[in-house]
Amino acid sequence: MGYEEAGRDRSAEPSSGVPAAVLENVFDDPTHGEPGRDRIGVHLGWELVLLAGLAAVSWLLWQEDPAAVRDGNLRTLLIDAVGLGLLALAAGLSLRTAAPNLAIGPVAVAAALHYAEQGDRGLAASIGPAVAVAAVGGLALALAVVVLHVPGWAASLAGAAAVVVYIERRSAPVLVQGDYDPSGSAGYLFAGFAALAALGGLFGAIRAIRRLVGRYRPITDPARRRGGVAAVVTALALVVSTVLAALAGVLLAANDPGPVAPTSGLDWTVLAVGVALLAGTSAYGRRGGVFGTLLAVGLVTVFQVYAPERGWTLSNWAVGGAALGVGLLATRLVETLGRPRPGSPEQLEPASDGTISSGWTMPQPQSVDNWPPTLPTQAAPQPADPWRDPRWEEDPRRWDTDGR
Repeated sequence: MGYEEAGRDRSAEPSSGVPAAVLENVFDDPTHGEPGRDRIGVHLGWELVLLAGLAAVSWLLWQEDPAAVRDGNLRTLLIDAVGLGLLALAAGLSLRTAAPNLAIGPVAVAAALHYAEQGDRGLAASIGPAVAVAAVGGLALALAVVVLHVPGWAASLAGAAAVVVYIERRSAPVLVQGDYDPSGSAGYLFAGFAALAALGGLFGAIRAIRRLVGRYRPITDPARRRGGVAAVVTALALVVSTVLAALAGVLLAANDPGPVAPTSGLDWTVLAVGVALLAGTSAYGRRGGVFGTLLAVGLVTVFQVYAPERGWTLSNWAVGGAALGVGLLATRLVETLGRPRPGSPEQLEPASDGTISSGWTMPQPQSVDNWPPTLPTQAAPQPADPWRDPRWEEDPRRWDTDGR
């Protein structure tokens, strides 16, 4: 019986006394990743580093210009954090499903331009079509990724090119026509974003949800299909990430009193993916922290306010590139220290020689033709030689020669 067949029968208690729960971990997800529970301690340690960085940069900003974190400036800062946070959530969600969505930056710029042009029609009339088009575009991207089973970054890059073509139809910046001011509800919006980020991280720490979300992550040949469940989860993640990017673009446009420039938006993609990686989300998918997105967004937002106070001119490309560099180091850290601990009771993965990491062994399946027989084959008896019979001997017997 193979490992997969053995994994289907978990109701019976083995004769060796191994609990059924242990066997469940032995055969846990044999074709969709490593068995055992991911270690969360490395993520919590990294988040303590982010918290220390956020506290340090906030203190420096307070020392440089206390008015930057007061009254109207504080509300503007919070809305900027929510806008960047929605983009980071969009990037992090697609990264967790191992299908990075690189179109989130252009989608945000396109939604901002649409809101700037249609804002005078009302908030619902201007945001509704943008969100609907983003959902349809995300669904088309998802179908391309899961049906053709192509890398998410490649398919989303093609989608980004299509969105950039839409953006380039405008040759000049567009002044925002609407009168919606999100700063009046800055506290509520930031609290909603913080709750969404924290709850998403907490649910993502549960092993069943973690495996479900990261099921699209390849473990052997990346071109092999990962099954219907992985396809559905990845498709939903791509649709939701595209919608979040459109909402982020509308919010950033409404928070900025200046016109919306028709740029490619790829700098926002770099910044969002960099913040998601900086938060502790693995570039390979599946693994991520709990409060990392909230802390990384706060750190980058405060730093972007602090840099001009020091006379530094830093674009989204520069900040996003730096965040990407540090985030890749964080990816190596969480992939090395966040995987299931070797030899733990939860990681009882059969090795090639039949040895399980807990120390007990399991025989390898063998072909019936190679089984040894129950008893060894007896040699055929040799026929007696009639000419060796004693009655044919001419010499006297030994006992006849001793004189008796």
